[in-house]
Amino acid sequence: MIQTFTQHDVIRYVYQETTEAEDILIQDGFVHDSEMLEFYLDMLDVKAGLDKSYRQPSERSIDNILAYSRNHEKSHQLHAV
Repeated sequence: MIQTFTQHDVIRYVYQETTEAEDILIQDGFVHDSEMLEFYLDMLDVKAGLDKSYRQPSERSIDNILAYSRNHEKSHQLHAV
């Protein structure tokens, strides 16, 4: 029996969210389905690009968010009294 996989299954594989049994079947699928393999390789590139683009917020942004939160909390407490 030939197992078919969706693009969603391949993405799960890229993010290591598949079981060992699924891994074996998906890897076998790569051998027999060149379009599936091409999609997998494309998704690896996309994931690598996303991983590179991950950024940390600046200290200034964090300070602004915390200040807003503190002011919002104080304002909420004043209205509750």
